[in-house]
Amino acid sequence: MRILVVSDAWRPQVNGVVRTLDTLKGELERTGHDVVMVTPDCFRTVACPTYPEIRLAFRPGPKVAKMIREAQPCAIHIATEGPLGWAARRYCIRMGLPFTTAYHTRFPEYIQARFRVPLPLSYAVMRRFHGASACVMVATQGIETELAKRGIGRISRWSRGVDTELFRPRPEARDEASGPFAGLPRPIFLYVGRVAVEKNIEAFLALDLPGTKAVVGDGPLLEDMKRRHPEVHFAGARFGEDLAAHYAAGDVFVFPSRTDTFGLVLLEALASGLPVAAYPVPGPADVIGASPVGVLDPDLRKAALAALEVDTSACRAYALEFSWAASTRQFVDNLAPFETGVWPAAAE
Repeated sequence: MRILVVSDAWRPQVNGVVRTLDTLKGELERTGHDVVMVTPDCFRTVACPTYPEIRLAFRPGPKVAKMIREAQPCAIHIATEGPLGWAARRYCIRMGLPFTTAYHTRFPEYIQARFRVPLPLSYAVMRRFHGASACVMVATQGIETELAKRGIGRISRWSRGVDTELFRPRPEARDEASGPFAGLPRPIFLYVGRVAVEKNIEAFLALDLPGTKAVVGDGPLLEDMKRRHPEVHFAGARFGEDLAAHYAAGDVFVFPSRTDTFGLVLLEALASGLPVAAYPVPGPADVIGASPVGVLDPDLRKAALAALEVDTSACRAYALEFSWAASTRQFVDNLAPFETGVWPAAAE
């Protein structure tokens, strides 16, 4: 089946949405599907306000329509609610084409954190965007429940997976002389992700913890955080084997975000043998739940210290239950292919 995926989040951005879609594309192609991506690199772009690293397509409507027509897909999935997502949505509605959407990011909460826009207004926009979708894919029960309360329906589960070959315990990474955190006092309390206001990273950096707080990632607040927290080890953005080694070199993974819909980094940390400390909010509550692989507590410091006692082998075993193959099967089952299974001539 030829599947067209529209996403405003794509390389060179580094975040969970991009990693999810990139891995999904590979898994779909591995299982025989043809995937066409409609992403910002195909368009003239402008910088996202307050986040210049993110490029947004500028007036993409005509080209999006052209790309969809030329691809002649059997199913269309709109992954994000940005300019490309809205343009694809308009075209599909105009042509009477079914499509699915996904709720990767809690945009209302992000926009409130950055611009103080009231949540009811932002959720009204989300209801409009997803209202015409044949299926809204979400990663967890917590997010499904929250969206249902906000009036968004036709929700189906699309969980996530983790590369357990890349992200694994690595005893050599903990070497005091040559590991990523060589020479730093232990324990290492690690954060991996964007250094941005919506990640609530200040809640982690302000904690009074023994050992060392380490941050792996880049973002608009990085330089400010470096100035305000000289005691923190900032490793910058890391990728591939280097990123995996940084995970494996830590002692506890601290996840301060209150707005993530899932938190792919949670699985990467667990697969690396790191227990998780987080707030008891959707995302961590769904991934960790009552399992003995992390500590969820309104007091993040208390959670971080308690997580030092968690059995690291249990973390690895828990992560092995998540696979990208199962995630991809869920995605395909949720799609809304055209009734005939082929591109409708009426859309030409």
